[in-house]
Amino acid sequence: MATKNKASLSVIFVTIFIDLMGFGILIPILPTFASKELGISDFGIGTIVAIFSFVQFIFNPMLGRLSDKIGRRPVILSTQLLTAASYIIFAFSNSFLLLFISRLIAGLGGSNIGVAQAYIADITTKEDRSKGMGVIGAAFGLGFVFGPVIGALLAHYGYHIAGFASALFTLSAFAFAYFRLPESIKEKKVHEKIRIKLFDLQLARQVLSNPSLGFLIILLFLIIFSIANIYGTFALLGYKYYHFTDQQTGMLFGITGLLGAVVQAGFIKTLSHKFGEKNVVLIGIVFMIFGLGLLPFGGNFAGVAFVISILAVGSGILQPIIPGMISKYAPENQQGATLGFSTSISALARVLGPLWGGFSYGFLGYQYPFVTGAFLTFITLIFAFFMLKSERSGVAQDV
Repeated sequence: MATKNKASLSVIFVTIFIDLMGFGILIPILPTFASKELGISDFGIGTIVAIFSFVQFIFNPMLGRLSDKIGRRPVILSTQLLTAASYIIFAFSNSFLLLFISRLIAGLGGSNIGVAQAYIADITTKEDRSKGMGVIGAAFGLGFVFGPVIGALLAHYGYHIAGFASALFTLSAFAFAYFRLPESIKEKKVHEKIRIKLFDLQLARQVLSNPSLGFLIILLFLIIFSIANIYGTFALLGYKYYHFTDQQTGMLFGITGLLGAVVQAGFIKTLSHKFGEKNVVLIGIVFMIFGLGLLPFGGNFAGVAFVISILAVGSGILQPIIPGMISKYAPENQQGATLGFSTSISALARVLGPLWGGFSYGFLGYQYPFVTGAFLTFITLIFAFFMLKSERSGVAQDV
């Protein structure tokens, strides 16, 4: 990989890391804040978590196409400002409506992940694509190492302090990207009109008509849905069932982020070359099955820490490698649109997952978001075993 591209990878890593550290600050405290301070129901909390991803579902493909037209850099910068604004609104939230609005704006700002993935695709070869996507995964992971721990500590002084800190980190990421992040595409599609659609059916048909892309995107949806079952419910499980403090919950999220970052930054390329991408995906799914299924049965802090570590390894393997595989099958001149679409489908999974998680936690029992996630992941394992090819990087063409 060229030195210039390595430098760009480093800059996008730092940009996403600082941005995601701000995001990570709110992750362990948002459900408990909504429950303790605002008295919002478990299903209501699931709705607040889901609106973030619903907005991403709508805007990810749109921003992907926009970045193909005007460039990755202006989209990344503008969305960071929206994210910072959402955190400031969170700091002043004193009702369901205001908290809901803050998460809606945060979802719009967070619709830049597909653009960031397209940026990585622009500056890497197909051979290095999975490793490049691992940079985003590692930035996510490290953001989740430091962010939740900082958020849990700041929540001791007030939840609004955590909101302001998140905004400060995101504005720092904006400043860093503004001065250091170069544009990654040479030829912008300035002649093309941007189609403003809530959901681009034509793009969906175009992407899904490729059997390799279609299967990988379905696989990604099922995996993300299974993980998303616990987005709003794990903190509630710790608070209501295990009686963890915000600090303990933040520490558990920190453990998750650290392990995910280590796996994504240090082992993805090695594992893929040694065992082949199919086997690596299967290993990641197995880890997820045990991690999800055992979370409500950890018994105590040490037990839950061990189980969530298993889950972290599985998700750390899967979340960068599947987008990397998707990018290999996407046309080079449609990386932004294709990865934006796949990220949008991931966002849809993050909408449905928290809704199911909040509903099943509140009406069926605390175990159900985790057990049903494990069951669906097991179904995914069966599909992946038969549908993925055994070669080093391939998907069955006759899916």
